[in-house]
Amino acid sequence: MTELLERAIETARRLSPDSQDEIARIILHLAAADAEPEEIDPTHLPAVLEALAQAKRGEFATDSEIEAAFRRFDR
Repeated sequence: MTELLERAIETARRLSPDSQDEIARIILHLAAADAEPEEIDPTHLPAVLEALAQAKRGEFATDSEIEAAFRRFDR
């Protein structure tokens, strides 16, 4: 398991059980070998391409930014 995935899992452990289950369903869907690619809404394509470029450059969110993002879903 990569360090980034370990950090994500550790962050998810602090979330509610419902949020953890939702994350688990998403991970299982994304990791399925026979899964079809998700359709991208054309209006979202520029943001997706920018996110991929950021990832390629190694620009990832900090632990505190990730935690803050997950806290928004616990409301």
